[in-house]
Amino acid sequence: MNLRSSVAVLTGLLCGAALTFGLSSDSTAQEKPKHPVFTVKGGWVPDRATGDDFLLAPDSVGTPVVSDPKYPYVPNGGGRQSTYRVADLNNPMLQDWAKEKMKKDNDEIHAGKIAFQPRSSCVPSGVPNMFLPGNALQIVQSPTKIVMFKQGNWEFRHIYLDVPHSTNVKPSWYGESVGHWEGDTLVVDTIGQNLKTLVDAFRTPHSDKLHVIERWRLIDGGKTLEVKITVDDPDAFNAPWSTYVHHERGRFPLVEDICAENNLNLFDYKMPVAEKPDF
Repeated sequence: MNLRSSVAVLTGLLCGAALTFGLSSDSTAQEKPKHPVFTVKGGWVPDRATGDDFLLAPDSVGTPVVSDPKYPYVPNGGGRQSTYRVADLNNPMLQDWAKEKMKKDNDEIHAGKIAFQPRSSCVPSGVPNMFLPGNALQIVQSPTKIVMFKQGNWEFRHIYLDVPHSTNVKPSWYGESVGHWEGDTLVVDTIGQNLKTLVDAFRTPHSDKLHVIERWRLIDGGKTLEVKITVDDPDAFNAPWSTYVHHERGRFPLVEDICAENNLNLFDYKMPVAEKPDF
């Protein structure tokens, strides 16, 4: 292939990418993307007005874990001493083994220990924990794959479009996500998360049967990105439960944010630390 041919091919690829990601140019300005474009300059930030807990969806069968009313959660900057989240173990959704594990965690918090959170310990959050308020979320889409990444520690999640799940899914932090479009809604199906991840901010555990369905769509004239989430795990919950999260458009471009930097010596966040040099 000569230089002129190579340039022509490259130009075609760039024009196709511009159309896919919602960028405009003289050649693509009149064309509309086939699906809604979720890629925005400042990414998406979960709406803090809803708090850090998963809200109960109106059509949900079960209920997500909430705070123990005897130990209300007080966030930083609340004008009084902040606290850690203590789960309400009277939730009928939780199976006994999960309650026992969470009770030990609650007891440690009452004894003065720090509550574990993935974003504090520089480990991946998993799904759906990654959607709780925190760092901005950016979405990049193409006809065959969508990639979501968080500003905090730059965690990447790949969603493969219009393909079935693998026959044998190897467990991983974010599992295997496949998706498809239903009109203006992106439907994502995730299985295969490893047992190191937690479901929510109350450190709710799950089994290897955790199955999460998300439905992403733009609302409020494109100002808000909504994700409706259904969580099903027959070995951890007595019934599926549903929640939702609203994301606002970020006001600032995403920046480099390396979690492990300057995150030592103050508290024991259970963050992995190399005890000797690699070379």
